Amino acid sequence: MQQHTLVTAQRLLNLYRQEHVIEGGWAAVNEVFLRESNDENVITALASLPTGAKLVKHIENLRSGKTPMDSIAVDLLPYGGLMFGHETETSLTPDEINQLQIALDNFETTPEGLSKINQLPFVKKFGHDWIDNIKPMLANNNELLTKWDLVSRTDRAYRAWDTAKQITSEPLTERSRAQIQADMLEFETYLPMFGEAGKELLTKLRTFMSII
Repeated sequence: MQQHTLVTAQRLLNLYRQEHVIEGGWAAVNEVFLRESNDENVITALASLPTGAKLVKHIENLRSGKTPMDSIAVDLLPYGGLMFGHETETSLTPDEINQLQIALDNFETTPEGLSKINQLPFVKKFGHDWIDNIKPMLANNNELLTKWDLVSRTDRAYRAWDTAKQITSEPLTERSRAQIQADMLEFETYLPMFGEAGKELLTKLRTFMSII
């Protein structure tokens, strides 16, 4: 399967998973899905990727007109729809704000530090997308919002680290090379935060991507 096809498929899957943080939401990403999946090889590649089958079905629904351009079927929502399960939650109570203030004042940029934030009861209930769901509730508190952005960067850094370690610890495949290319900006942004170890890992990824 051609490298370009796999890269396109991976990028579409990334958009599908991150729609909730993209300006324009489904209306914006659905247009991209239709435009960039004209090549049926892209659909084939998507179907072979984790959770890609759901996106394939969603694209089919868009093509047929079954699903409007600004929407998606509930059963095809990414992450099982967890990020949509708390739409009525629009604010934190004063007590929750106080708890969060204390936790953020003591936050350490480690996996353990992330876990302490994530395990707060009012944070934990937001599931997989706790960072993106909590952030809008802090919009009127610049101090907490700044501290929350540090939590977000830390979480993304460790996700990038874990993904990069997994890729470089396994035999190189067309799929892994495509994933590196699709996520390279993320790797270049966050891996240097890990010092020399992160820079070495970034070099490995670039080497992997250049291997023919």
